[in-house]
Amino acid sequence: MSIQRTLAAFLVLALTAGCATTSARSTRSEFEDIPVPKGLTYQPSKSTIIESPTVKAARLVYRGRLEVESLSVAMRTTLEANGWRHVSSTSAAEHGVTQVYEKSGSSLEVRLLDGWWFTSVELTASRAQQQATTK
Repeated sequence: MSIQRTLAAFLVLALTAGCATTSARSTRSEFEDIPVPKGLTYQPSKSTIIESPTVKAARLVYRGRLEVESLSVAMRTTLEANGWRHVSSTSAAEHGVTQVYEKSGSSLEVRLLDGWWFTSVELTASRAQQQATTK
């Protein structure tokens, strides 16, 4: 076996082992009752989280290679299963799909945008925080 073949075999083996040990990042959700489908990667540089003693708000951005139509159905199904009430949906070719939900003191807007290579998911949520009472 020539040195080039040995080196090539070693390189392929090293790359394969490196890919096999890479762990996937877990998806982030600031709100425990807003599930994030598998296959989406959190985009921290495009996300914003604001928290005060009375309100928690976030714009969480994800991306992945999922179809907007099936993702839209999956989001609605899982959100309704978590107690969110569907208020409205709109769909436009240039603007993707927008879904609006509400749940006791909370609001949620889901935007699904079909990009050239990735689908973007924007979750914009706000929730009134319960204040601790002092005696």
